[in-house]
Amino acid sequence: MTEMKSNQLVNQRQTRWLNKIAVITGASSGIGAATARKLARQGLHVILVARRGDRLEQLAGEIRLSGGQAECIVADLSEEAERERVYAQVQAEYGQADVLVNNAGLGWYGFSTDMPWTIASEILQVNVAAAVHFTLLFLKKMRQLGNGHIINIGSISGSLPSQGVALYGATKSFLDNFTTALYRELTGTHLHVSVVRAGPVLTEFCDTAADLQGGMHLPTERLGVTADTVANQVWQLLQHPRRVVYVPLWLAITPYIENTFGWLIDRLGPLLLRRQSSSPR
Repeated sequence: MTEMKSNQLVNQRQTRWLNKIAVITGASSGIGAATARKLARQGLHVILVARRGDRLEQLAGEIRLSGGQAECIVADLSEEAERERVYAQVQAEYGQADVLVNNAGLGWYGFSTDMPWTIASEILQVNVAAAVHFTLLFLKKMRQLGNGHIINIGSISGSLPSQGVALYGATKSFLDNFTTALYRELTGTHLHVSVVRAGPVLTEFCDTAADLQGGMHLPTERLGVTADTVANQVWQLLQHPRRVVYVPLWLAITPYIENTFGWLIDRLGPLLLRRQSSSPR
């Protein structure tokens, strides 16, 4: 009898998200694309949002060939009007999103004094404003319906301020704080908000950041986990909601590293940046 109940519970978790609508931002590559593939395989209808329409169409075609459901919305999420257009289109065509994955993000590595304001402004718009804007838009309807899950893709740099990624890390720290506060506000409801604190991930993100004006390659870019590893954790959060998950798990020690060895990092901080800036590109 116990085994039967256990099997029924597993089946309920696996079928709960069938044909539900999942909006995934930054879905044209990396973590976003991997998450779209994973959720589509689990039966969700994924709405892919990003700037690069050709990449989105290619991914949507791949998902459909595999028997999944996928649609594309091409948008520049650094623009407020574009975000409102995406939301309006989702409401008009699908009624509401059951899942929102705020994955779209921009990075830049180098001395902050070398960062042009145009790049800094775009990072703030995509990493912070877009995530907050979409969360507030979709969460309001989720609350009316009494169901939904928002997952923010964060970073360990949010709790471990690091040289070279000052602004990027600050945006992820904001997401940590924002997610935690919302999680506590929604305690006792059927709404969930989670953050994935990921370490380095093997995607084109680092190359894109290095190609921006004044940017450099991150020294850890070849040491990361795969995007599929992060996508698997997103799916686990939908099945077993909680406030935060680290990828990989051992990175849960990062807040303690800052609290214990922050004084040492203060002294060694510039060394890696100096080495990077003197290395050939």
